[in-house]
Amino acid sequence: MNVVDSSAWLAYLAGEKNAGYFAAAIEATDKLIVPTICLCEVFKVVLRERGEDEALLAVAVMQQGKVVDLDSHLALEAAAVGHEEGLALADAIIYATTRLHQATLWTQDEHFTGRPGVRFKAKPKKD
Repeated sequence: MNVVDSSAWLAYLAGEKNAGYFAAAIEATDKLIVPTICLCEVFKVVLRERGEDEALLAVAVMQQGKVVDLDSHLALEAAAVGHEEGLALADAIIYATTRLHQATLWTQDEHFTGRPGVRFKAKPKKD
């Protein structure tokens, strides 16, 4: 199972240099877990940068995976994970979702490096 964080989704959807690294995890929709917080974050960024039509298309692609809602159990687990790991709220929800589903987290966010179950690819340096 795979969880793709918001930064990786945005790289993939924009066709950035790291898009290919995340493609296999994203395109294997039968193994894809999508936390609702990722839908929120990606929709917000794409809405701001490319408009509502593109934002709706982006989340339609994301919803081809299994969308996991933030329920009370996951919320409490995310709070504990955030406390233990020193993660911000959204990242704690994403990482808790990954752990609860025994999945691999695909990310470009450096604060996830070195954590169990994480596949990290650094963002390319801007020219």
